[in-house]
Amino acid sequence: MRAWFDGGAWSAHASDDAQRIDWLRALPFVAMHLACLGVFAVGASPVAVWTAIALYAVRMFAITAFYHRYFSHRTFEASRPVQFLFAFIGATSAQRGPLWWAAHHRDHHRHADTVLDPHSPRVHGFLWSHAGWFLTPRAFRTADERIGDFAAYPELRWLDRYDIAAPVALASALYLAGVLLQACAPEWGTNGAQMLVWGFFVSTTALFHATVTINSLAHRFGTRRYATRDDSRNNGFLALLTFGEGWHNNHHFFPGSARQGFRWWEVDPTWYGLRLLAAMGVVRGLKPVPDWVLAKGAR
Repeated sequence: MRAWFDGGAWSAHASDDAQRIDWLRALPFVAMHLACLGVFAVGASPVAVWTAIALYAVRMFAITAFYHRYFSHRTFEASRPVQFLFAFIGATSAQRGPLWWAAHHRDHHRHADTVLDPHSPRVHGFLWSHAGWFLTPRAFRTADERIGDFAAYPELRWLDRYDIAAPVALASALYLAGVLLQACAPEWGTNGAQMLVWGFFVSTTALFHATVTINSLAHRFGTRRYATRDDSRNNGFLALLTFGEGWHNNHHFFPGSARQGFRWWEVDPTWYGLRLLAAMGVVRGLKPVPDWVLAKGAR
């Protein structure tokens, strides 16, 4: 049980069977899904539902802009406080720490849709690529050799090792906010349990499944602008769910751009958000899509 709170406790299990789900370690993941059924007990209120939607959006941006485009691919620059702030927000999504996430994703690009890719639907099937692979002992380890650049920051190493701290902090804050709202604004019709169920469990579960559709569905359904060596697809519906990540074939052809919707009609909310942060001076050096990439993909 120590590993529920200390991600470093699993480093010794890195060579374990990649095809075996560790159900003890997976219990919090299963419990998060079951907790969503709490909506039938706590009911709903506008403030709780809107909180769930807002937290989905804010944390999706943290995952797509920072966990993915920043930590995994370094497609823009950010100060140390900014990178930690968004790393912490991303960690509240319960998708593990930023170093684990980025190291795995870098490895995915090296081995996409081969037997060395742990979540290739071509190799392992839909369910395993969507939600099985990361519950195995081998997947718990952070591949430090892939993320040495950001592992130099002790605060990121701490957040990665104790990644459970961020979602627990968010869940606690939501419960306390609900208690305060019940006492101070009873006309809003919410309480601690309702804010916890909607704001954390429902929002986090929806966020998780939307994110991992890029592993499973975006390698099966959609169009291919570029002839990459993997099965990546562009999928507009998934792009809407994931704030632009659904333009996955674009991304696999040229992962070095902060923009994944290469054409003006390819909606990419993460790119728009990064443009806004750049205009505000929060981030800088957004890497564009090179002209040769656009020309090669012209139809």
